[in-house]
Amino acid sequence: MAWVGSTVTTQVLGLLSMPQGLNACVATLAQALNTTATPLAGSQLLAQNVPIDLSERSTDVTYPAVSVYCDKIVNQLKEKFRVFSGIAVMTIEVRVSQDRLEGIEAQSQMYLDAVTQVLDQNRGDWGEGMFYAGGYEAAFGQVKHGGRNFIQVAKVTFDVGVSN
Repeated sequence: MAWVGSTVTTQVLGLLSMPQGLNACVATLAQALNTTATPLAGSQLLAQNVPIDLSERSTDVTYPAVSVYCDKIVNQLKEKFRVFSGIAVMTIEVRVSQDRLEGIEAQSQMYLDAVTQVLDQNRGDWGEGMFYAGGYEAAFGQVKHGGRNFIQVAKVTFDVGVSN
């Protein structure tokens, strides 16, 4: 069943990194909000579920950073004679860090809005037995010490239907 999580994670990463994906949405939102935003490089968009303190100790982290991972796999066996027919609960985690408190929440909200725009643009059949119906849940964490001085984590959690 591990193939479900890795396949869906790869698909979500592909949607975020395509030309009309996350960077395009961030640029559009930044222009609408009359602010600047840093486009994400490939090293800032990762498929991993690693705590902030561990990632900062083990690698050179560039912020903002986006992590995509499968939180849970549920085989509901909705379709008879399928090996897997259920959902993959996916999480996209946006980490924003800066040296001042002012504006950190606005920046994390902008990046999270861009993530939800990418999801909204990609409702429907993703191919290879994956389907995204369009629902998601967004959550904002507290600003904490870390990163460049202050860090805030925002998460979007959503279900992807998988049938194989």
